[in-house]
Amino acid sequence: MTTTPIKPRRVRFSWEETPLHWVPGDPFTTHLINVLHMLLPAGERWFVHVFKQALPYITDPRLKAEVKGFMGQEGTHAVAHQRVLEHMKEQGLDPTPYVENIEWLFERLLGDHTMPPRARVFWLKERVALIAAIEHYTAVLGQWILDARPLDDAGADAVMMDLLRWHGAEEVEHRSVAFDLFAHLDGSYARRGRTMLVTGPMIVVLLKRGAAFLMESDPVVRGRMTAKWTHFFYRSGQGRVPTLRSMALAVPRYLRPGFHPSQEGDLQQALDYIAVSPAHAEFESYRRLSE
Repeated sequence: MTTTPIKPRRVRFSWEETPLHWVPGDPFTTHLINVLHMLLPAGERWFVHVFKQALPYITDPRLKAEVKGFMGQEGTHAVAHQRVLEHMKEQGLDPTPYVENIEWLFERLLGDHTMPPRARVFWLKERVALIAAIEHYTAVLGQWILDARPLDDAGADAVMMDLLRWHGAEEVEHRSVAFDLFAHLDGSYARRGRTMLVTGPMIVVLLKRGAAFLMESDPVVRGRMTAKWTHFFYRSGQGRVPTLRSMALAVPRYLRPGFHPSQEGDLQQALDYIAVSPAHAEFESYRRLSE
């Protein structure tokens, strides 16, 4: 478990000056990362929904407090990314069709179903295991964005980078919570392995399809540029997006019998970024002006 309390933080992001292609001259990198804005609001609301169902089964008070803190952070993340989607729509790129597919995935396919009690417990454990696997990837991506200096060198929009790094830092901070909850409720190695092997390909497919959708819907590059693997490998070579190798290597680490998420990422680096993130200072300034 973590050694610092996990709690949601009040932040505010001003998107008025953020351009459609917030990595200048690089719509592919912009939109590959933008897929996260389409995935995360529905996904993180689903995390909160599932964990709320798990709360009555938690007998460890410290873990229960961490789960509640995790839920608060994920709810805040969902709101922040939802506002990016609204900004994209204002710029002429409507993400609604793809977002509706993601909402169907989480709310219907992975949502609640009418089941007898034993099956409901099985489905709850299965979904907690899926969340633990997803959170492993979000922690890996969180550490990557904290280190992604090539995006800064490319002139990436400062507000967008703050959102991504604030979120990434909190993913590193709470990287152990879902795994600890899974271990507390079940801990089956077979379930852990099965859900990880489902999660990895699912994330790759969603990212690829999401990037293709955004490139095809982009009012500036529509019809002139598509989301190709060659773009991905070129940008990952530049350090602007994570490499497939880094994502693939996350799988055997997670499947190692003695694995624990506390072995991943740099917690102090994450906390140091959170302490200086401009988004919290902007929220405080906005709050004072509103009083």
